[in-house]
Amino acid sequence: MGVEIERKFLVSGDAWRTLGAPVLLRQGYLSADPERTVRVRIEGEQGVLTIKSKSEGASRGEWEYPIPLRDAEELLDRLCERPLVEKYRRRIDFQGFTWEVDEFLGENAGLVVAEIELPAEDTVFDLPDWIGNEVTGERRYYNSSLIRLPYSKWTTP
Repeated sequence: MGVEIERKFLVSGDAWRTLGAPVLLRQGYLSADPERTVRVRIEGEQGVLTIKSKSEGASRGEWEYPIPLRDAEELLDRLCERPLVEKYRRRIDFQGFTWEVDEFLGENAGLVVAEIELPAEDTVFDLPDWIGNEVTGERRYYNSSLIRLPYSKWTTP
C-alpha cells in the first residue's frame, strides 16, 4: 500500500499562471464514499485508476494503476458519477517540492487549489507567494465532494 501525505491550499493572484505547462485532466468517480474513493482519470493520453482510503489528517492510503486509455474513456463515459471533474493542472517546482495547481472547469470554474505531497506529515516547507489559506481536511475541497456540490453552487466560498 502506498501512503499519500498531502496538504491543500487555495491559490491567490495570477503569478502561478506563468509557471508550468497546463495539462487537461478529466476524472470521474466509481465510488465517492468518504470511507473510500475509486477514481478514473485521463491525463493527457494516459488512463489511471486510483483507489484511496479515508483521510487521517493529511495522510491516506493510495493505490494507483495505469489502465488503457480506451478503458478510461469508457469508464468516464458510461459508469462514473456526474458531473465529471475537469481541470487544468500545472506542476510547479518550488524549493525542492513539486506543487500541483489545479484550475477547475465547468461547474467548478473559479476554484483554484494547490497541493503538495510530502514525505512525512511534519515535513517543513516554504510557501510560494501565490499560496493562500490552507484547506487540508476541508471535505468540500475534495475532488470527490465537488461532484456532489460543485463550487458554482457554494453559498460561501
